[in-house]
Amino acid sequence: MVTVQQSSAPPQGLGRLGLVAVVVTVLAWASAFVVIRLAGPWLSPGALSLGRLLVGTVALTAMTSLPRFGGGRRLASLRALPQRVRWLLVFVGLAWFALYNVALNAGERHVDAGTASMIIQISPVLVAVLAGTVLREGFPTPLVVGLAVALAGTLLIGLASGAAGTRGTSPGLGVALVLVSAVAYACALVAQKVVLRHLSGLVVTWAACTVGTIACLPFAGELVHDLAAAPARVWWSVVYLGLVPTALAFSTWAFAMGRSDTGRLATTTYAVPPVAIALGWLVLGEVPLLLAVLGGVISLVGVAIARRPGRRRREPVATA
Repeated sequence: MVTVQQSSAPPQGLGRLGLVAVVVTVLAWASAFVVIRLAGPWLSPGALSLGRLLVGTVALTAMTSLPRFGGGRRLASLRALPQRVRWLLVFVGLAWFALYNVALNAGERHVDAGTASMIIQISPVLVAVLAGTVLREGFPTPLVVGLAVALAGTLLIGLASGAAGTRGTSPGLGVALVLVSAVAYACALVAQKVVLRHLSGLVVTWAACTVGTIACLPFAGELVHDLAAAPARVWWSVVYLGLVPTALAFSTWAFAMGRSDTGRLATTTYAVPPVAIALGWLVLGEVPLLLAVLGGVISLVGVAIARRPGRRRREPVATA
């Protein structure tokens, strides 16, 4: 019997394509917080989630049908998965695509886009802990320091958002709902990392989005009813959420996930709040305070620190 201990060597670099994928993901996800606020008054949380996932599933089905991306062999790939990995894939769809979206949409009825994006940033802390323990990726010093600095920045953003006085019937409920989204995001992200060892990022995204769509089908009646009374901009908002932050951004994120360790890559989402606040300022008229700008800068500094490679430790020799 041969036992080899887990190596703590740093992961392979993202490369140019991986870096572009991360930038696209951050911009798309930041815009989603603002677009959800635009469509929220017209669509219920479940209806908005179903509409977004329906559009995303159709787009991803078309993408995975192209010869370049497997030419429709996605079902055969799913059948070849071990049973445990299939259940993990279902979990990703239920947690990240269904629960995350419904809870976030409901939460943004009570808190503004900048506050919601800040609260979600608790999830990389959970991801780093889960990845370091469950996936045995370890806790390199730059990752720990970067997480602390970035979290301090997001806390400043939250203080600024609270001082600005967001409108909502129950801000406390909104915070709790967005926290549910953060927990679902963190757990699903770690599970996705395991599934990506067996499937391409695009197929994982398509399958998980399909699972999320099926889970949200009970909201079909609400979707039809709400869209019938909604203006055209709400329809376009649903299409945008399905195509860009869902189909495109989840695919680019999965692509980057296959080229970096989970904990360090998750810290790049700390760039989302500054972008979301800027977009909220331009689109929704939510003017950020100086404290929010300062928090955004600190968050980006934390991302830069966390992205630094940790010191490579000597790999133990295999023992018989």
